[in-house]
Amino acid sequence: MNSSTEADHGAASSDDAAVAGAPEKASAAVPGPPAPAERGVPRWRRTLRPYLLIVPALLLTGGILYPFGLGLYYTVFDFAASKPQPDFVGLENYRRIFTDSSFWDSAWVTVLYAVGAAAVETVLGVAVALLLHRSTLVGRVLEKVLILPLMIAPVIAAIIWKLMLQPSVGVVNYLLRPFGLGGVQWTDTPTGALLSSIAVDVWVYTPFVAILALAGLRSLPTSPFEAAAVDGAGWWFTFRKLTMPMLWPYVLVAVIFRFMDSLKVFDIIYALTEGGPGDSTVVLQIRAYLEAIRFQRYSFGLSYMIVLWAVVYLAAMVLVRYLGRIQNQAAEVPK
Repeated sequence: MNSSTEADHGAASSDDAAVAGAPEKASAAVPGPPAPAERGVPRWRRTLRPYLLIVPALLLTGGILYPFGLGLYYTVFDFAASKPQPDFVGLENYRRIFTDSSFWDSAWVTVLYAVGAAAVETVLGVAVALLLHRSTLVGRVLEKVLILPLMIAPVIAAIIWKLMLQPSVGVVNYLLRPFGLGGVQWTDTPTGALLSSIAVDVWVYTPFVAILALAGLRSLPTSPFEAAAVDGAGWWFTFRKLTMPMLWPYVLVAVIFRFMDSLKVFDIIYALTEGGPGDSTVVLQIRAYLEAIRFQRYSFGLSYMIVLWAVVYLAAMVLVRYLGRIQNQAAEVPK
């Protein structure tokens, strides 16, 4: 009898608790009143606001995709200045490109330029960053001066260097004359023109790599280096086993930017050599310009640009995937 009474009391108390908890659950499910700043805003405006935030991104995407799609559309025609009523030719423009020896010559020059410029800029940029990483007065001053080449337009820098590299009146040959090196034809030979173009690119963009590498050095943890110093590790061992594995993701970001930009270079080479002598420095971007603007074969020049876009896209995709692996390896370095 007593047990049944206790059971009844327990059931009643559980029912009372459920009834008492029901308003709390119901109040938790119902959203509270809007904030004071939101009370005067209609509900439809609050609902629409997240979608309005993506409007700038959509406009930017449309501004990029529309010219790209229009250019891709014109590549399947034979539109030119001499033929204002173009005919549909399908993939004929691409077939002409890949069967033309001048395309492969331009592609080879483009690869040489991009690889050479990116490699030299990476090595020099990392070296400069390591020197500036030391907390000295000279390092702090040079850090400010380092960005000066980046403040000059590449075309202006190329014109300045073109005047400096003149065989007769250029200051470079004047300074080298006491060493028996005066009178060098810097941009009048195929090899010299390509090397001079790479040198101007290195002068302009090495500070970009150095700044990124310096930012990476300053963000590295100090505990692994302190532990290596306690263990008596040398500079080369610390650099090879600690600094570069953790710094490499930052350096690779700079390599990706510089390699992609070097693949589509136009301003420095055109201002310095205009693709000469002959076709020795005609890269893909200049070849597209010559076909579309100078020879007024618009569809053929646009086809060159689409091919160049595909090359840059594939190179970037490979490098970004490699960057992901490097970042995972850097994360495994003890910190």
